[in-house]
Amino acid sequence: MYLSQLWKFSRPHTIIGTSLSVFALYTIAIATTHSQISWLSIGQLAGAWIACILGNIYIVGLNQLYDVEIDRVNKPDLPLASGKLSINQGQWIVGVSGILAIAISLFLGKWLFATVALSLAIGTAYSLPPIRFKQYSLLAAICILTVRGCIVNLGLFLHFDRLFTGVDTVPPSIWVLTLFILVFTIAIALFKDVPDLEGDRQYQIETFTIVFGKLTVFNLTRWAITIAYLGTIASGILMPGSINTWFLAISHTGLLGFLWWRSQDIDLEQKESIADFYQFIWKLFFWEYLIFPIACFVN
Repeated sequence: MYLSQLWKFSRPHTIIGTSLSVFALYTIAIATTHSQISWLSIGQLAGAWIACILGNIYIVGLNQLYDVEIDRVNKPDLPLASGKLSINQGQWIVGVSGILAIAISLFLGKWLFATVALSLAIGTAYSLPPIRFKQYSLLAAICILTVRGCIVNLGLFLHFDRLFTGVDTVPPSIWVLTLFILVFTIAIALFKDVPDLEGDRQYQIETFTIVFGKLTVFNLTRWAITIAYLGTIASGILMPGSINTWFLAISHTGLLGFLWWRSQDIDLEQKESIADFYQFIWKLFFWEYLIFPIACFVN
């Protein structure tokens, strides 16, 4: 029972996204440096994954600790909002996760430490009063896209690249992936509050949904993802030497078509339909961390 609540507390979709990013960037580092897998690199991969997962739990857990009342309206099934985990238990989970994330990353290397430390710092500023950037739609979006879009991709790749080559270099393929995730994260940041309109309005949290309305945010989300896909296709065509252009173009064109087909079914007046579409966006996010390493390997 406790483990199931801990799993809910960790926000599984973010855990999956973090895990895929770690494994994908490790794989891309192997492909771009033409390195061999070793026990040392596997140990570094495992350590980086654990540190990032613990950091993820710290960030989403801290957010829940300061959003209990809002979550009782928006997400009443979350462990703290439902009372299945106590505030004290939540504080212990968050505190231990944050300390272990910093300690493990500090031991494993400077780029991993920088990635984890910056992510935790921004995550803290996002949720913790008096700063609490999540109160302001633009600052909240900047926090999310900075961590997911820039810090994770560049920091983790540099960590693994240094392990394999001993130097700090970022190839064009990683810049393309980073830009894709950056734009895609804008879409996630835009749409994430659409299902939570009622509670955010009640507690005066300024979100894009409250400012612009559900339909506008929905359309902005679709076009942001469309730009991400089209930009990646174009980038692949312009740099054919470092990535499989055909695989990248075909896979992204297919996912782009799937996005527009799937978006026709959403009912913006039904919270369940909105939540389902939000999870669908996360699935598209997951797919990128599967597609991109393959495109690097089959080049």
